[in-house]
Amino acid sequence: MLRAVSQKHLKVFESIIQTMSQDRMILLLHELIKNSKRSDRDLAKILDVSQPTLTRMRKRLEKEGYILDYTAIPNMTKLGFEIIAFTFLNIDRYDPKTGGLDVALGERAHKWVAHNSKIIFGAGGEGLEGKNCMMISAHRDFTDFTDFISDFRAQWGARIKSMDSFLVSLKAKMPKPFSFRNLEITT
Repeated sequence: MLRAVSQKHLKVFESIIQTMSQDRMILLLHELIKNSKRSDRDLAKILDVSQPTLTRMRKRLEKEGYILDYTAIPNMTKLGFEIIAFTFLNIDRYDPKTGGLDVALGERAHKWVAHNSKIIFGAGGEGLEGKNCMMISAHRDFTDFTDFISDFRAQWGARIKSMDSFLVSLKAKMPKPFSFRNLEITT
């Protein structure tokens, strides 16, 4: 009987420890989002763990895919960009001969987006009057944007059913510039 109670308590204790560990991992992720330049020593103090423990926690977040990249968010206007374009598309993704999903087209589109230095984000999705793809691109000026769209139409025009863009001037006052610093993480 005592052994059975001990096993039961052990499982409860392990569950509590795992929950505490997950909470610390989430807190670490939140702290890294706010400022990824912080040293492991500073982060260890905040989380009240040793520096080697913190380093293992960070490496685990990286290994498990919670952290994809450490990167700076630059001031785009200082780099010479004036426009961020949000472009929403309805692309015909089906093979006209078979009626099935055109896998080769999808692979070609993914490669084109991945290698285009103006595109900072691209994905498939749903919404906005039947749109099924979107991309966010950065441009030096309006001429640069129109050249980009012309090239895009030349490459993909036969498959574009509709396309709408929303242009954001980077020179205008923004109530909240792009950042993950205030992202709320919940479990």
